[in-house]
Amino acid sequence: MTEPIRDRLVSLRRSFHRHPEPAWREFLTTARLVDEIRAIGVDELAVGPDAYDPADRMAVTDDDLEPWIERARERGADEDLLERMTGGNTGAVAVLERGEGPTIGLRVDIDGLFIEESTDSEHHPADEGFRSKIDGTMHACGHDAHMTWGLAVLERIAESDFSGRLVVFFQPAEETGGGGCPMAKSEFADNLDYLLAIHVGLDHPTGEVVAGIEKPLAMSHVDATITGTSAHAGKAPNEGANAMHAMGAAIVNAYGIPRHSDGMTRVNIGKAEAGTASNVIAEHAYMEAEARGETTALMEFMERRLERTIKSAAKMHGCRAEVDVVSKSPRADSDPELQALVSEIANGVEGIDHVLPAADFGASEDATFLMERVQDEGGLATYMIVGTDHPTSHHTPTFDVDEASLQHGVDVLVGTIRELERRHPVPRVDDGATVEHGESGPLGESGALGETGTRTEDDG
Repeated sequence: MTEPIRDRLVSLRRSFHRHPEPAWREFLTTARLVDEIRAIGVDELAVGPDAYDPADRMAVTDDDLEPWIERARERGADEDLLERMTGGNTGAVAVLERGEGPTIGLRVDIDGLFIEESTDSEHHPADEGFRSKIDGTMHACGHDAHMTWGLAVLERIAESDFSGRLVVFFQPAEETGGGGCPMAKSEFADNLDYLLAIHVGLDHPTGEVVAGIEKPLAMSHVDATITGTSAHAGKAPNEGANAMHAMGAAIVNAYGIPRHSDGMTRVNIGKAEAGTASNVIAEHAYMEAEARGETTALMEFMERRLERTIKSAAKMHGCRAEVDVVSKSPRADSDPELQALVSEIANGVEGIDHVLPAADFGASEDATFLMERVQDEGGLATYMIVGTDHPTSHHTPTFDVDEASLQHGVDVLVGTIRELERRHPVPRVDDGATVEHGESGPLGESGALGETGTRTEDDG
């Protein structure tokens, strides 16, 4: 990688890192992405409600969005774009139409997390001056790197002699499981021959690539509200129906739900709040929980049991409960044909010294909506991991990425896209037989963002 190209990738990633925006609030992020995409030059660009049906969104926030919109406006976001994103309809889809050939999708996510980023001088973003500028919000999962990959790949392919259709999904609201479903249902996911999804790190070091994940857990986010009757805790406790007591019983009983013999299942109560004062029987209680399963069916088993447990606990204490599934995602495994191809490409990329054909994921991801749709319609999908040395785990105040991995991701993705173009259609594995690929073609020029497009200046 040449120094100018490295600097441009790093600068772009740091620009995104400075301005993290959580799910359905990615107004400035989307506006910046659109600016970059327009500079690259694409054949179609859809933003917000033009990229998906807003009615298909999940985990839509009830928070006041105006402060996030105003912040984006103050930093130069295009007013027409902000108008288009009214109601939190963020994200974008960019399309290159380049004649006959395969239709290939690339999905990257764009949202940040509600985490206060470390100010410690040993934390690289703080030391180098690109720490988050939004208090309480941080790119603590590498989505800043993912967006950089999406733009850089889009530009590399746009400047090449690629023949086919490339659709890049800049997906909002991954962290809440809210954005994958609407993008998978959109017209842009129609007739995809291949889908590539990608993540940085996940405990894989710099120089290591996982060609495709297996066994992601299907997931369901559940919110529950328990309503009882308030009363004086000293004078007339018998007149109350204690929502807090019901919530406590629900929490204890939820962790007692039997696990399923068919595979891995999980349940967790991640947030619980109730009550107003020490001498008042709590009238309201609120919980945020999740159910997961090794398969979609196992997740749904846990989801049903969790809902029944909460409602039963409420009834036992004279209360009532409302349970709302705010988002969910299915299980979808990477296809072995694409795993084999990505492995082959990654082994030829400078700086990558270890390639794993597959690895168990163990977590959840709403990219599985897109994967599932592509696979159901006869296409192939893989979710790859490009390793990075991160000093602490994802979703922590000191998370960071090794910026050497930025070029690794670009080269693996571009190489895979060009090879899919050359080999299309990729033969399927049949009855355990190995995939017969042709001789590997050249990956194209390594490390070349063009001289135009992808700008790296930051408004501070």
